[in-house]
Amino acid sequence: MFAARVLLATLGVFAPAFAWAQASCELEMTVQLQSCEVANFERCGDGWRITYSDGGGPFFVSEIDNETRWTRSISLEWGDADLLSPNAADEASFSELLATGRDDYDFKTRNSASGQETRYVGYDVLAGGSVTIDGVQLERSQFAMTAYGADGAMMWSREGTQYISREMRLFFANAEVFENAEGHREQRASAPVSFAFNGEEGFGADQPELSCDMVLSAAPVLNNGADLLGGHS
Repeated sequence: MFAARVLLATLGVFAPAFAWAQASCELEMTVQLQSCEVANFERCGDGWRITYSDGGGPFFVSEIDNETRWTRSISLEWGDADLLSPNAADEASFSELLATGRDDYDFKTRNSASGQETRYVGYDVLAGGSVTIDGVQLERSQFAMTAYGADGAMMWSREGTQYISREMRLFFANAEVFENAEGHREQRASAPVSFAFNGEEGFGADQPELSCDMVLSAAPVLNNGADLLGGHS
């Protein structure tokens, strides 16, 4: 968890974090995750703002649109941000995933401080079958994603399983394997365990409840924060 915080520092500058704080959104759901994290989902027009917290409080925010594209990702600890670059070779599309069972994508994000771009190439595919977690019905999916630096060199890759909600148009992480450019592989399990909606106990919580002792003792080294984000969202 500490490593995930440190590696999130690869994202950008302070200004986007202040802009994020001023955005008009309404909290709709709080999700406790298996990985000693809690995520608060706020509806912002047609998209979402997702704030992740661990035992030290909020540390990462992802803003996604109705197609689950990463429009902005912010490290609250460092004040850095990554912004979605325009003119993607293949835009991520949640609609295409639902319509055809598969969505391939090839897009970039730009670091707002350095201007450097990271390219993400991968796919999501519906795996068939569904699961109900704390009363919320989700469908199973699989994914693979590789990130490339500005020089074209592979930075890291991820592959694993996820869940999707058609109704909410969201991905939720499950289990995956992360591999860095040196070939070091790590596993992560970050499935949702409980959901709280307005008026329910735990709604708006910013403290994780699950597996914290185990996560703190393991402290796996993962990627630059994308492990927190389902699919390409």
